Amino acid sequence: MTVLLLAWSFVALQSDGDPDPLPDVQIEAAFPNLRFKAPVYVTHPKDGTDRLFVVERDGMIYSFENQAGVGQTDLALDISARVRRTHDEEGLLGLAFHPKFKDNGYVYLMYSASRPRRNVLSRFTMDAQRRNIRGSSERVLMQIPQPYGNHNGGMIEFGPDGYLYISLGDGGSSNDPHDYGQNKTTWLAKMLRIDVDRSDEGRAYAIPPDNPFVGQKNALPEIWAYGLRNMWRFSFDRAGGLLIGGDVGQEVWEEIDIVKRGCNYGWSAREGDHVFKRQGGDGQFEPPLLELSHRDARSVIGGYVYRGAKIPALQGAYVYGDFVTGWVWALRWDGRRVIENKVLGRGRDITTFGEDRDGEIYFASFDGKVYAIKPAAKD
Repeated sequence: MTVLLLAWSFVALQSDGDPDPLPDVQIEAAFPNLRFKAPVYVTHPKDGTDRLFVVERDGMIYSFENQAGVGQTDLALDISARVRRTHDEEGLLGLAFHPKFKDNGYVYLMYSASRPRRNVLSRFTMDAQRRNIRGSSERVLMQIPQPYGNHNGGMIEFGPDGYLYISLGDGGSSNDPHDYGQNKTTWLAKMLRIDVDRSDEGRAYAIPPDNPFVGQKNALPEIWAYGLRNMWRFSFDRAGGLLIGGDVGQEVWEEIDIVKRGCNYGWSAREGDHVFKRQGGDGQFEPPLLELSHRDARSVIGGYVYRGAKIPALQGAYVYGDFVTGWVWALRWDGRRVIENKVLGRGRDITTFGEDRDGEIYFASFDGKVYAIKPAAKD
């Protein structure tokens, strides 16, 4: 089943015949009356309602109706007392709704914690009205030690296979000082994949039997892919299941990666498709879909394949951005190479992209606003 899913995924960004050129768009505040403190994620609950949820780094989650004129939000959860925020890259980092959220109310969070410094993956439960996440309902699933304050990753999302995917950075500092990127005996610098609907002995979750390193010596069974420096944001294309994300570089290169089962993305033997450390790794490195030099991007923010209806010419293009430069791009891929990579506009301090119920794309900024990508105004 997994092999078939991945084979199907590889056509997700392709088009029949010659695709339309990427369109001009406009970027504007989606909800002018709302402002958030250090928003780091925007998502929707996949329960049929047209609501959005915004995660704030300090430990709050707010929900509101997806209407441009909305004037107030509902506080869904405040776990600020549990969240470590000593470093800029620490905090409440990830939110994912269970595929059966409408029935079970399960919400999964990834956050930084102290004593010892670690990332915590927990399940919470919303109330019967699906409005408030009950803080007392926390069930810890994983705790991942973090040697430093940066490169925590923290994105979590359910794939079309129903399993939870977890992105973790290399543990921080610089130059991957512990060589975690090429070490399969640590969860750091990895994409993990777990089954939250079952549990194995000694775990609060189960290992999917088709994970690539199950039964191998010197490799943790949770690992789906490795050699990732800090894949802060990733997503699944809702039209084909393609797993695609942005891995933040260090010296010269940012990269967009298609994340495939068992693949090695090179860090820290390589940065992008270039030698970084001359030792480490087996030489079987998966090249990035796209590299961006630090002339254009310095902290890439992974986005989404556009599947909305408001901008037909953007259909099937991958929209992403950069935290430092503020650029927002869209790219197309023909199955072998990127055939177009166009600047759509510019924001400021972009922290995350997100989708609503209908596949329209948003991004959030440390200026406190959520922005929408909309059709260009007609002359």
